[in-house]
Amino acid sequence: MSARRGILRSNLLALACLAALPAAAHAAHVDPRLTAPGAGTADALIVFDQASPSLAPLAADADYKLRRRALVDALRSHADATQRGVRAWLDAHAIEYRSFWISNVIEARLPQSALAALASRSDVRRIEQNTTIALALPRVETAPRAPETISWGVAKIDAPEVWALGYDGQGIVVGTEDTGHQWDHPALQAHYRGWDGAAADHDYNWHDSIHDAAPGNPCGSDSPAPCDDAGHGTHTVGTMVGDDGATHQTGVAPGAKWIGCRNMDQGNGTPARYIECMQWMLAPTDLNGENPNPDLAPDVLGNSWGCPASEGCTVGDELEAAVQNVVDGGILFVESAANDGPACETITTPPATYDASFVVGATDTNDRMAGYSSRGPVTTSALFRPDLSAPGSNVPSSYPPNTYANLSGTSMASPHVTGTAALMMSVNPALKGHPDQLKALLRASTVTDGITDPANQGCGGLTMSDWPNYQAGYGRLDAYTAVVLADTIFADGFEAAPGG
Repeated sequence: MSARRGILRSNLLALACLAALPAAAHAAHVDPRLTAPGAGTADALIVFDQASPSLAPLAADADYKLRRRALVDALRSHADATQRGVRAWLDAHAIEYRSFWISNVIEARLPQSALAALASRSDVRRIEQNTTIALALPRVETAPRAPETISWGVAKIDAPEVWALGYDGQGIVVGTEDTGHQWDHPALQAHYRGWDGAAADHDYNWHDSIHDAAPGNPCGSDSPAPCDDAGHGTHTVGTMVGDDGATHQTGVAPGAKWIGCRNMDQGNGTPARYIECMQWMLAPTDLNGENPNPDLAPDVLGNSWGCPASEGCTVGDELEAAVQNVVDGGILFVESAANDGPACETITTPPATYDASFVVGATDTNDRMAGYSSRGPVTTSALFRPDLSAPGSNVPSSYPPNTYANLSGTSMASPHVTGTAALMMSVNPALKGHPDQLKALLRASTVTDGITDPANQGCGGLTMSDWPNYQAGYGRLDAYTAVVLADTIFADGFEAAPGG
């Protein structure tokens, strides 16, 4: 008995000693680039725990705008609660910052002397460098040799047959995040939501996330009106909605309205710029960045940008959280596959790697997969990527200033899908707020006959004889068939097709 008492006494003493030890200090991960000698003050992302907002007691089939409002409120509340202490610390130390809620992060200009104090805080999860990401912008192939009343890609996917039914995207708003947009281009002005036919109002229709533009940028910083510093964004939105009412019908859904956000400085983005534009799209604000209104969000969002690790984009789940929240807000997120083909497993760049994205490859006028178009499989996803393919080579569209140009890339392919989604929701407004159903209908309505890939014989154990496959996805986009399918179903109770 005495021996047992001795053992018990020893154990109790050991436990007492352990209890007396100080708790292990919290140490958030800090990107080594921020602590490198000579790094000085750097643009950084302070990362907090991401929200998993509960929308209870809302029913699963509640009105999509009601659900979007609830989502935005929940995300804002979570960010406010978790960021409050750090914001106060930054204010006290006179450090510039910008906070976000669509992804729970703060962008700040951090001196090296601030890193240790922030990393020791229990509310900080990580501190990452807000890296500048360079997009390889497509080069201008040619100016159209003769005016095309209807651009070849628009005709190839049978969009004019949809217009003949009386549907051209009316009642739908498309969003676009890019190098900016020449809003008063002859093919775009009448379709800009901020234009009433006599005057422009850019509140809730335009946002600029470039607050520190590089010297010589023609749009400068914080442009109060839509401005394109590289031409890329004017071209992509022209494929969505462009029509000058005369000799250039470049857009798939010329009856839709568009709104825009500049997320690249002459092709250079950052994770914070990408997040800021996605946040604005989920709840557009006035030009002062205030009074967010999720009811004014677009119905579909077109994206032709990427955040590759090869360019230093090594943040964790911050971008993915933002994309997922856009989709959870009832907005179809269309994304280009990238231009790293023709090899397999070349869809490697977020957000094309995210399950929430709808990913688009590129074809040419003869329905051949473009050699540059990235192919799957995506090693981080079980889904078929690309989801489908669309015209992307030598595509004519609007281009600044007040002209037209032909560009090639998956950046040119994905806007065809954005416009097609607008046509589908125009014919069946019940599809608004239901991105998963739009995805399923788009996959189910593709063309597979005659789609070839001369540059690659097969990926992931599948060839172009297998549908879907990892080269063209479920096939080449066909707007007319997609609209016919959309007209025959209702949002309630529709079951998504396999493939995610």
